[in-house]
Amino acid sequence: MRVGMLSLCAGLSALSVSVANPAHAQPYPSKPIRFIIPYAVGGGTDILGRIVAQRLTERLGQQVLVDNRPGAGAILGSSILAQANADGHTIMTANIAHGANPYLHKKLPYDTLNDFVPVTLMAVLPSVLATHPSVPARSVKEFIAHAQANPGKLGYGTAGVGSANHLTMELFKVTTKTDIVHVAYKGGGPAMQDLLGGQVKAMFITVPPVLPQVKAGKLLALGISSAKRSTALPEVPTVIEAGVAGFEVYEWQGVVVPRGTPRDIVQRLHKEIVAVLALPEVRERISGLGAIVVGNTPEAFGEHIRQELALWQRVIAAAGIRAD
Repeated sequence: MRVGMLSLCAGLSALSVSVANPAHAQPYPSKPIRFIIPYAVGGGTDILGRIVAQRLTERLGQQVLVDNRPGAGAILGSSILAQANADGHTIMTANIAHGANPYLHKKLPYDTLNDFVPVTLMAVLPSVLATHPSVPARSVKEFIAHAQANPGKLGYGTAGVGSANHLTMELFKVTTKTDIVHVAYKGGGPAMQDLLGGQVKAMFITVPPVLPQVKAGKLLALGISSAKRSTALPEVPTVIEAGVAGFEVYEWQGVVVPRGTPRDIVQRLHKEIVAVLALPEVRERISGLGAIVVGNTPEAFGEHIRQELALWQRVIAAAGIRAD
């Protein structure tokens, strides 16, 4: 009787464990993976995400389906991820807005630090300080001097409040103590068009869209925001080289999953995404976007996010930026 009761208890215990851990009841992944891109089709975030999704499908043996959910500066897509099942079948690209949104908005429908688990930082993208040729400056130092001599008279374009071009220029303004007026557009394309037309005089832009304009002499590239020069524009000095100490800022793209996702699933996703990023053809395509491949650990990516939160809290407070 005692043996029978022990066997029954053991059986009930095993049953309770299997019910309590449904995510581990079958091998991961057990169905297609939804890859949320919180921006529209065709942008840099979408392009990089699709490059990774295609090869990740091959490695995981399940379709990785890109789901574009643009809206509210990545808040819509982040909200969807925060509410998704924590089973590794919903992932998302997080970028620079992930670190800035808590300070741009009075309230978010999620907790940036606690509702997401970092997987890996895929790549970082430096920006070029580009100006219209009518601006009487041919270096970052001359541009700073011109802006300081003409406070509030120069306008700079962005893809909108909280965009990478906006945040990068605001950091530049805070660092150099310059007064340059923000002109927000509904996307980077319209902002670029007005920069080419001289309606705005400056803009921080990632390398791919600005490269042909610089080569054609339609825009000037004064400095780049990375710690090292870009191989695409080797003649353009870094902003640090130009005398702005400590100015190193990037647009970035990383993968996050919902809070509560089992550690072994996070590690599997990390392993496979890093393997994809290591493929020569993938590295070549990402480098062609002007990006630098990273592929770090979940812990290192988590620290990167914390550093971004601290940076943009300081910059947004100093600049008095508010999206709502």
